[in-house]
Amino acid sequence: MTCAACAGRVERALNKIDGVRATVNLATERAIVVGLSNDQAHRAVEAVERAGYEAREHQPDEQWSVAAARRRLTDLRTRLLVAALVTVPLMDLTIALALVPRLRFDYWDTICVLLAIPVVTWCAMPFHRATWHNLRRGAVSMDTLVSLGIVVSFGWAAASVLFGLADDSGFWIGFGEVPAGADALYLDVAAGLTTFQLAGRYFETRSRRRAADMLEALGELASAEARVIRGGEERVVPTETVRVGETIVILPGEVIPLDGTVRRGAASLDTSPVTGESALRAVTEFDHVVGGTYNTDGRIVVEVTAVGTDTQLAQVAAMAEEAQERKARIQRLVDKVVSWFVPAVIVLASLTVIGWLVTGAPLGQALAIGIAVLIIACPCALGLATPMALMVGVARGAHIGVLVRGQDAFEASGAIDTVVLDKTGTLTTGQMRVNQLVVVDAFATDQVLRWAASVESGATHPVAQAVVDYAADRGVEITEPEISETVAGRGVRGRVDDRQIAVGTVEMMTELGYELGVLNSDVRDQRETGSTVILVAVDGRCSAVIGCADTLKDSADGAVERLKSMGLDVGLLSGDHYRAASAIADRLDIDLVLAEVLPAQKAHAIEELQRRGRRVAMVGDGINDAAALAQADLGLALVTGTDIAMRSADVILLRDDLDVIPDAIGLSRATLTTIRGNLLWAAGYNVAAIPIAMAGFLNPLIAAAAMACSSLFVVHNSLRLGKHARRDRGL
Repeated sequence: MTCAACAGRVERALNKIDGVRATVNLATERAIVVGLSNDQAHRAVEAVERAGYEAREHQPDEQWSVAAARRRLTDLRTRLLVAALVTVPLMDLTIALALVPRLRFDYWDTICVLLAIPVVTWCAMPFHRATWHNLRRGAVSMDTLVSLGIVVSFGWAAASVLFGLADDSGFWIGFGEVPAGADALYLDVAAGLTTFQLAGRYFETRSRRRAADMLEALGELASAEARVIRGGEERVVPTETVRVGETIVILPGEVIPLDGTVRRGAASLDTSPVTGESALRAVTEFDHVVGGTYNTDGRIVVEVTAVGTDTQLAQVAAMAEEAQERKARIQRLVDKVVSWFVPAVIVLASLTVIGWLVTGAPLGQALAIGIAVLIIACPCALGLATPMALMVGVARGAHIGVLVRGQDAFEASGAIDTVVLDKTGTLTTGQMRVNQLVVVDAFATDQVLRWAASVESGATHPVAQAVVDYAADRGVEITEPEISETVAGRGVRGRVDDRQIAVGTVEMMTELGYELGVLNSDVRDQRETGSTVILVAVDGRCSAVIGCADTLKDSADGAVERLKSMGLDVGLLSGDHYRAASAIADRLDIDLVLAEVLPAQKAHAIEELQRRGRRVAMVGDGINDAAALAQADLGLALVTGTDIAMRSADVILLRDDLDVIPDAIGLSRATLTTIRGNLLWAAGYNVAAIPIAMAGFLNPLIAAAAMACSSLFVVHNSLRLGKHARRDRGL
């Protein structure tokens, strides 16, 4: 495919298959086909071939498309070199002899025609071949405009030279009138047009390949081999042969081949290839590791938990590929415009020639103006404006820990004014920590803590774990309770050192008939700070109060500050009571607090903000966030969250630090700005250039160069996104 019209033709051909829905992307040169089983893929290939193009079913280890791209680049480069080597002396000779009659010699114009033949035939063959294939099917494309311009300009020059059709009165070429008998100048137009278009096509194809390589590099991060333990021995085997549950060994300097859990050893991992996080991540026993990350030191033994398409790296690559198929509203409009634009240009160029002839212009001048209209109007830049920026933006995002799942997410990012952050697991670590312990009744603090931690040691509740961890941090010995009983949703009771110990909520103590006494004020104070409060009763008397709170992530302050600096309102969404949520919000200087929101009500909370006129981005990680992520104008899910949450989101955040949120929005905004800039340039270029060409102010050679430069501008402008920096680290 060479232009947006080609992509549209292939897409229509595929969608004619019964039950099939297909989208075709010009930038990635791939079609996503839904509605065919694997053994029916040949039907899609046949449909593409009937449309005049080649196709193959995509394979995980894709070689055909890479080889085809290389052949195309090599072919274009060879034709470009030949065209340039012939065109430069041809233009010098033709211009000198055509504009200075005293330098002419016998058969000079015939020699110029012979020199031009290889350029306008073999060198220009890609344009002619595509035009012929399209015309056989009653279709036109940008190649049709180029081929038609080359044929008409060469044909007129050759006919003028061979049959004496030259205009004796001279004609206007955009910057002056030439001497009589100078129609051979159209050989310059034909050869120069071919060379300029080949140059534009070559550099455009090479740049598109470079952008595609950025995206495909994701799939190449994983190691092809794994060191697996089988039969008590370490064996190096192909990664695809490893199964879930097997144990693999990763040595220092090796890439982790598959996702898994560390069973033995410790190491520092460079996760930047997968998450974009520059800081090394220390892992030890029971920590999760991801394929594609690099082991900088230490030997670790990992139990494999995911293989093949189930690995995080494979899913990220697959979602990045999916992102290319999701067309935004503006791209669908561009596709429709391009589908009728080319025929309209041919009609317009024909009417231009007729109009100039009617006004009395020489045939040569009228043809020159018509050719200029044909060439300058090629909407190549318009067709590339959106897919090129999208592809580079998605690729760049994947390298800084941001996976954008579709172009509609880029559009939404430009409109949002409010970012709502889920509290637990997003702003906070999700791990409770003891922040205060008050003991009365003359008991020693560590003694009461020992009793509480001992009865809590068998519980799985986060608060229980916080108490156990706090005791361990203080070096308090924990013993197994003589008796232990869990009170669902309230706490635990047990017997330690012949004492009856109860650890639980205020409600539990009230139900047991225990009085809080002097601890009432401490309970009230800790609740005011947003802490979760539990009481410790010893032998039926409340003797201590423990305050626990979820801890903020280290990056929370900086992330909220950056979001505000971007002109966004920041909100906090939590199921906790208002005091706890407000304490976190005050700590982060967040004004909008949505507290005591049940999981089922989170989507309604987002909807209520939207009814007030806000454009909302939602950041979450849990199953209970899925509906809210889908309801939001822009949903962002942490990769540490659930599959359901990630499937509901528009953007997946691969890094663990919260700075990834402003990074994601910043990249999305930059990509959207690039898309808009590309479209503004491409559309404005055509709108301005066509009337200028019709008025006769553009030489066809200038038109050819301008059209090629327009496409290259769009490609280059899109590639600049590949250098979009994470502001905090400049990566």
